[in-house]
Amino acid sequence: MIGAPDMAFPRMNNISFWLLPASFALLLTSMFVEGEPGANGVGAGWTIYAPLSTTGHPGPAVDFAILSLHLAGASSILGAINFITTIFNMRAPGMTLHKMPLFVWSQLVTVFLILLAMPVLAGGITMLLTDRNFGTTFFSPDGGGDPLLFQHLFWFFGHPEVYILIVPGFGMTSQIISTFSKKPVFGYLGMAYAMVAIGGIGFVVWAHHMYVVGMSTTVQAYFNRRNHGDRGPDRREGVFLDRDDVGWLDRIPRAHAVGDRIHLPVHGRGCDRRRARQCRRRSRTACDLYVVAHFHYVLSLGAVFTIFAGWYYWFPKISGYMYNETLGKLHFWLTFVGVNIVFFPQHFLGMAGMPRRIADYPDAYAGWNLVSSYGAYISTLGLFVFLIGLAEAFIRKRKAADNPWGPGATTLEWTLSSPPPFHQFEVLPLIK
Repeated sequence: MIGAPDMAFPRMNNISFWLLPASFALLLTSMFVEGEPGANGVGAGWTIYAPLSTTGHPGPAVDFAILSLHLAGASSILGAINFITTIFNMRAPGMTLHKMPLFVWSQLVTVFLILLAMPVLAGGITMLLTDRNFGTTFFSPDGGGDPLLFQHLFWFFGHPEVYILIVPGFGMTSQIISTFSKKPVFGYLGMAYAMVAIGGIGFVVWAHHMYVVGMSTTVQAYFNRRNHGDRGPDRREGVFLDRDDVGWLDRIPRAHAVGDRIHLPVHGRGCDRRRARQCRRRSRTACDLYVVAHFHYVLSLGAVFTIFAGWYYWFPKISGYMYNETLGKLHFWLTFVGVNIVFFPQHFLGMAGMPRRIADYPDAYAGWNLVSSYGAYISTLGLFVFLIGLAEAFIRKRKAADNPWGPGATTLEWTLSSPPPFHQFEVLPLIK
């Protein structure tokens, strides 16, 4: 896409990949060793908050998970350095930053986020590791530490991480829409700098994940306003990319300090509809399933769908083979219908007061939970169709053309978006 013959540091590229199998092996190992007393695996949740991840899990499972995260983080940092160096120093002559494909812009923003956010997580989990094994008290009040420090470190990484997941999708979707509409991207520079703005603002909004920890009203007001500033570039991305906007719309109430309070409702088995109404009156919070629905709309109908779109778009260039279009369409519709059936009812469940991260629920919530389960089965069927389509393409070996998306796309080859060229080039052709 930028005319480089290879990455700037091929050996660094190699080790950044091979660190991942080792990281994955450590993560799998953590599932089979003791965590909390009498149970295997890391039971501290995906956020691994202290003190649950320290005194609550004395077994080695959390240590294995921390080492796994360290290796994965090192892999990401090395890859980020490689991408930044390549994009800045190895573009073809004539390809300025303002002529790069938007997918390359999105990767540039993403790797800067990785480079700045990952070391913070690494520091936090290193402190967690020493608290667990070497007698330090970074997160223990008994020794003058503060458990909230871990939350600050975690979310200073965790909020940019959300954009690490979704920003590459912005770039992929821009490429794909441009190619199949056979038009250059409208508002190219605005799109590029909207991604840059999202990355920058994403570093100053982390504490909206922590409204209930006791911060002052002034600090809550700051993070509230900064969150709504972040929504501006987000809305530009969401509307421009013609994506399912439900996930972006239901972010707005989540950004409010007032609407993000935790008031856990009382739940019990056999709860009738009257009790469910009481729960609903008492719970309008981020502790409920509403925020699960929001988050997965952004990732399932955002990041995952753009990844699949990019896969189908570049698969002929990567493999040299053309996939079966009928299977591809079937995969899309099964997945699209399935994930909507999974997550849309969860808005209703959340508004009715059903909490997240709890395995059980009252009978009053059984109906929408059943619908959500049916959606999961449909989505899984769609995944099997994808795997069948992948195998079918390699079995049939239908040769893909040099430009699989038609001659109209070649006029965009050297402007803003297109499939990558089938050859390497040394000089960027003149762009009028």
